[in-house]
Amino acid sequence: MEEIKTGQAGSLESNDLIVTVNLNEREDLCIEIESIVKEKFGKQIEKVVRETLKEFGVNNGYIKIVDKGALDFTIRARLKTAIKRAERRQ
Repeated sequence: MEEIKTGQAGSLESNDLIVTVNLNEREDLCIEIESIVKEKFGKQIEKVVRETLKEFGVNNGYIKIVDKGALDFTIRARLKTAIKRAERRQ
């Protein structure tokens, strides 16, 4: 049985987020977003997440975002870190 490659980054402080990435948990891509600003910025958060995943060639897995009002650059940085941490697990 293959080990699930999981990485996490971030915090639940104001203007930050926690990103959890499970790279080989699924054959498709599932993005779950919980955000205090989801009603207003949910589509933008998802766009940033999808762009970043594409940049890293991530086409499958489970991505969970718990957002506390993070800006785009923070979302990218946390997601990149979580992906790199997941890729290191072997």
